[in-house]
Amino acid sequence: MPKKQNTFSSLTAARRRLASRVVHTGWRWMQQAGAVTAQTPGRLRFGAIGDGTRLAFPQGTVFGERWIRLGAHCIIGEQVTLTAGMMPDLDLGSEPMLVLGDGVVIGRGSHVIADARITIDSNTFCGPGVYITSTNHSYDDPHQPVGRQWPRSEPVKIGPGCWLGTGAVILPGARLGRNVVVAAGAVVRGEVPDHAVVAGAPARIVRRWEPETGWQPPLRTPAPVPIPHGMTPEQLRGLAELAEAEHA
Repeated sequence: MPKKQNTFSSLTAARRRLASRVVHTGWRWMQQAGAVTAQTPGRLRFGAIGDGTRLAFPQGTVFGERWIRLGAHCIIGEQVTLTAGMMPDLDLGSEPMLVLGDGVVIGRGSHVIADARITIDSNTFCGPGVYITSTNHSYDDPHQPVGRQWPRSEPVKIGPGCWLGTGAVILPGARLGRNVVVAAGAVVRGEVPDHAVVAGAPARIVRRWEPETGWQPPLRTPAPVPIPHGMTPEQLRGLAELAEAEHA
């Protein structure tokens, strides 16, 4: 290859590397600057947003913020939809339509659509792509397009400490108890008792915990070893490095 062509290729590669660094640096800056918190709400005016709560940038569709209340230390991932009401600029009255307790986590690309009240209690975690809605299409009239028929709405309540796996769907009228596990891709309607694991479409109980009998069917994996009280992050990192060295 001629020397001039080599020089041109080197310059082109250098420009691409520089452009890549500029783009990634700019994107990181936008992620920081565009995040929504109680101190930096931007254009969003929620009914309440607690300390330590953060909506990652870029946000998804958000409207009806006046009727949305977010607790403290919630984590809302990128491109998460949070809506109250069927469309923007409606007067929904004096009561909130969408309420998140403290410590709720909603994964990237999830949707929470509250046309009737949706409550997600504290310390519930949602994986990516979870869909929670209090409204569903009706199809009573066989002669009209389904999308043109008036929908039906029922409140949704998700208890504290639940885990909703990737792609789970929570339908109108669902009521989940405490520490419920919803398997990835499950479609949930109706009532789910405390300490149950549900899976499938429609979801059914596949495992449940009772004080007298424990988990039934029994768990197939050993329980994780709890972190000792008072353990610091530095000590945990040290233990992890020691375990890696022992397995190297």
